[in-house]
This record gives sequence, C-alpha cells and structure tokens, in this order.
Amino acid sequence: MEQTRPIIAVVGPTACGKTRRGVAVARHIGGEIVSADSRQVYRGMDVGTGKDIAEYGTDVPYHLIDVAPAGYRYNLFEYLRDARAAIADIASRGKQAVIVGGTGLYVESLLKGIAMPEVPRDEELRAELMSKSLGELTQILASMKRLHNTTDVDTVQRALRAIEIERYYLAHPDEAQLAKNPQPLDAVIVGIDIPRDERRRLISERLARRFADENMLAEVENLLTSGVTAENLIYYGLEYKYITLHVIGKISREEMYTGLETAIHQFAKRQMTWFRGMERRGFAINWLPYDMPDADFLDAVDKLLER
Repeated sequence: MEQTRPIIAVVGPTACGKTRRGVAVARHIGGEIVSADSRQVYRGMDVGTGKDIAEYGTDVPYHLIDVAPAGYRYNLFEYLRDARAAIADIASRGKQAVIVGGTGLYVESLLKGIAMPEVPRDEELRAELMSKSLGELTQILASMKRLHNTTDVDTVQRALRAIEIERYYLAHPDEAQLAKNPQPLDAVIVGIDIPRDERRRLISERLARRFADENMLAEVENLLTSGVTAENLIYYGLEYKYITLHVIGKISREEMYTGLETAIHQFAKRQMTWFRGMERRGFAINWLPYDMPDADFLDAVDKLLER
C-alpha cells in the first residue's frame, strides 16, 4: 500500500466528539474519512451507532460506513482488507486518509500494518474438534501459539477459528510471514481527551436524546421487522442488545434504559483502557482536550503533521 504522507487517526471514547473533530481535520487538509467503528459498517444501524452522517456534509468523502447489511457479522479480516483498499485509493488520488473511530482493535491492527490472509473454513478440522470442550481447545491453541489475551478463546467457535487459522499458517508459511510480521503505517494519532465525569455526562445526555428525539427504539423495531433476527441484533451489543431484549419482552423499559446506560459507561471505560494499552505497546497518542476551540485544535494537528 503506497503511502507518501502520514495517515491521521482521531481516536477516543464514545461521545467525546471524534466524528466532528475528524471531519474538521479532513475538511482542513482536503482529506477523506476512513471509519474505524465496528458497528457503523452496517446499513440501517444509524442512531445506535452514532453515524452522524450530517457531520460530513457534501464535501468530506467517507469510507467503511454502510458497507454491510444489518444481520451480517463483519470481522477484523474484512475490516483490514477494506480499510487498506480505501487508504490505497485515497493515496492514489493524492489525498490524505483520516481514520476516525473508537474500535481500538481495528485502529491498532490497521496502524500496525497487519495483513491477514483469507483463511478458508477447514470442515475436516472442525469435525475433528467439534466435540472438544473450550478448555481443551484453549490447550490446543496454546500449543500452537502464545496466547496474548483471551479474545481467541472466549467461545468455542472463536477457539475453533483460531486453531483453523494457525493450522492454515503452518501450511502456508509465506502468508503467515506477512500476517505475523506487519509493516506499520506512518501515522499521527490524535486522542480526544475528556475527563471521566464530563464523558459520563455527555453519554447520559446523548442517550436521553436518542430516545426522545432520534427514536432509537423505532430503529431497532424496524430492523426486526425487516428480518434481522433478535439474536443478531443482541450480538451487536449495547443499544441493539438492550432495546431488542425490551422489544421481545425480556426486560422492562426501565431495565432497558438503566442497563443500557450502565453498559455504555462501561464500554467507554474499556475503550480508554485499550487506548492506554496502545500507548504502552509503543503507539504515541497525542491527547488534545475535547473542548479545545476548533481553530486551536486544527493548529495543534498542523503542528503534529510538521514533525
């Protein structure tokens, strides 16, 4: 992927104003947005994912929003493939990519330059392992690679897939070399720094607005009516999980609202934990105040790009 100028990444927790800041940066430099949000890829999931399409206006192109149907389970491999293609396309037109999003796994994997091969399903292997417990699968995977976290083994299906991938790597060492020896992208990372109490206030205000003015409940009802299963909506978590549970009669409206509000606060905390972890893993994140005047924010970004 040819890259002549540094990529800009604008990151931070939910409700901190990433989209507005990212769009301002893209407009300022004549760039294009590459979304790094694991749920904004789905069509029809607009309010709950905070797409804020109006922020882009008619002059700021964006990529990786509305690229998959609701009900589909888009994954990291697809994101890296599509994001790399978008960045290459943007660079080919002499423009600068601005990555904007709060899905830390997507941001970090993309900036690391990870290139994941398209590993096909191995039905014979799956049949062989299907009777194994999660603990047994974890042991098998641990014998094949070092487990840095529990993401690969939080469910039987994920563990099966991880073993499938490792088996594929053994049979295709050249592709494994690309996947396991990434080429980091040249990037300037800007973090939107917001105090915890202010973040909590903005999350609560936004949630109230989404129910009162933006009719998030109707969005979920429409998705269910269109044929998206309750199981798939619950899989997406947060708004789609709690509202779906309410719509299908599993929890009351009060339980839905209070449970969702708590879950979003916890989610924002996990996002910050990820970004702090990125710093420990060697990424330089330049934190700028969330309430910094627009002109000062853009000036600060300009200075970072002059490095």
